[in-house]
Amino acid sequence: MISFPSIIQIETTILCNSSCVFCPQNEMTRGPKYMEEAVWKKIVDESRGKGILYRPFMINEPFVDPRLPEIIRYIRQDPTARVELNSNGHFVPKTNVPAIIEAGLDIVRFSIDGFSQEAYDKSGRGGKLQKIVDNVLMFAEERNRQKADCYIEVRMINMDFNRHEQQEFINFWSKHVDEAIVTSYYDWPWSGQTESFSAPCPKVQKEMFFMVDGQATLCCWDSHERGIVGDVKQNTVEELWKGAKMQEYKSYLNKGERHKILLCSKCDAYKDYDFSTWEGY
Repeated sequence: MISFPSIIQIETTILCNSSCVFCPQNEMTRGPKYMEEAVWKKIVDESRGKGILYRPFMINEPFVDPRLPEIIRYIRQDPTARVELNSNGHFVPKTNVPAIIEAGLDIVRFSIDGFSQEAYDKSGRGGKLQKIVDNVLMFAEERNRQKADCYIEVRMINMDFNRHEQQEFINFWSKHVDEAIVTSYYDWPWSGQTESFSAPCPKVQKEMFFMVDGQATLCCWDSHERGIVGDVKQNTVEELWKGAKMQEYKSYLNKGERHKILLCSKCDAYKDYDFSTWEGY
């Protein structure tokens, strides 16, 4: 067992300003809208000095949280910590890009699933594509102006409606950011799967996930609280990581017994992964 997670994901808000065709975010009814300050600070405080990569987002858009610069700054008080964000690039009026970069953001990945407005509309991310492009270009310019050490990636999910323009996408964005990629589409658990996929899960081996209400879940794809392992308001991060429920779930997953866990029983993630050398499977 890994003694402590190396990646911690914190859902600081449940809000998102997109309606992506592949994401169940708009189906969720859980809350509150924002994680209490005392809760996200407790998670960070209990994991300081361990070289953690923090992701202050989960099933939401991180840039809609006006506290984001404060959150990043608080995390980066630990010199061993790093901060990573995934964003749709659809900034809101309160998005303070200079402050976010200055706070110490290490990595940001912008998902833009189209190079034409027509393809982009089919992704469901919403808004005018040119505005999103302008936002990301502005972010990169501000990063350069500050001479900040923030890695910027722009990615497109490979889907039928954008396949014809992927090379144009790569050619354009490679000139403006550190990396432009086309990434594989994945199915969220319970999004059409009818049978259990028998295989281990690499994701849960070193990552830990906290929902907006402070509950710890087995996986960041848990949109409907099917894999809860505890509550950080009642236990420490380490107690939850080493707790009986977490270890029970990991034991099942190491043996490929996804059917024994409600959340994982309808998940086919990593179906193309090579498990031939997976110990114990």
